[in-house]
Amino acid sequence: MPKPELRMSTEELERLRDRYRELIGFVPPRIQARTDLLARLDPDTLRMQEELRARLMYPPCFDVKTAQLMLFGMLLMDLSDAAKLHAIAARRAGATYEELNAVVGLAFLFRGLPAANRGAEVIQEILRMEEEGRL
Repeated sequence: MPKPELRMSTEELERLRDRYRELIGFVPPRIQARTDLLARLDPDTLRMQEELRARLMYPPCFDVKTAQLMLFGMLLMDLSDAAKLHAIAARRAGATYEELNAVVGLAFLFRGLPAANRGAEVIQEILRMEEEGRL
C-alpha cells in the first residue's frame, strides 16, 4: 500500500523542519518521522504542535542556551535519549562543557549514578562528534 500523499506543501514542511536544523543542526529521526506522517495524515495537528513547541521552547525570559541546559537536565533525569539533542542544542547556543557537566551534577543529586553515567556518555559523544566535524 503506498504512503498517503502530502497534504501540506514541501516548502511548509521544510520550514517546520528548519527550526530543528537551526537549533540542533539536523532533523532527528523521530522528528523526521512525526513530521512526515502528520504532513500526510493531519497537517493541522502538525502545525499546532509545532506552533506550541516554538512558543514554549523559546520563552522570552530565558536565552536559548539557558532553556536548552534546563531541558538537557530535565531529560537527563528521565535518562531520555532526547537529552543528547538538547545538550547539542545547548552547545550550539554557546554552552561550555563545564556548564553541561554542572547540569549533569545537578541531575546526579536527584537521580543518582544513572544520570551521571548517561550525562557523561552524552558529553563524550558530543566531544567526539565535534572532533569528527559532525557538529
